[in-house]
Amino acid sequence: MLQRSLGYFPELRNHSITVGYTQKYLGSATVIYRKGTLANLIIRLRARNVTYQTIGHELTHLIQALAFGDRSGRRSSIPGRIPSGEKQCDIWTLAREPLFCDDAPTYIKMPRIVRDHWPDYAEAVRDLCISAIEKRNTQRQYIRWLEDQITKLPAAQARKKTAGTQLMLPW
Repeated sequence: MLQRSLGYFPELRNHSITVGYTQKYLGSATVIYRKGTLANLIIRLRARNVTYQTIGHELTHLIQALAFGDRSGRRSSIPGRIPSGEKQCDIWTLAREPLFCDDAPTYIKMPRIVRDHWPDYAEAVRDLCISAIEKRNTQRQYIRWLEDQITKLPAAQARKKTAGTQLMLPW
């Protein structure tokens, strides 16, 4: 799973990543700098029930941290850089590739029905994440916009299911 996930992170291609396990969290990521130069990239994953979403989330944290290490400008203002933060990490992970939509993100607020029926909503949420990233250039509250749109998904899904469906009798 890790090898497949790394293929979608070309930013990490020339870096060595130490992989360990954790029992406490789904995962964690650490970047260590010594005297201003990159010394170590580390991710730790829970050994059981690892999902592509968790792997992608932790790899996205590494990209965020690599940008943090470059102190040449404001991190959030440089186009193409992933802003720091857990919600931002979830958004950019889901938008990166459908592979990372195998499990609901941890930090984005969403109705329980969306989380409980994630496979039914994953594609729509991913599309909204892509739209939110585009909106970020002009709309400061893009995360609030995203979470508001996700809140509306169950009602839209219900309308889609009931519109034009005909009941079939079993005989």
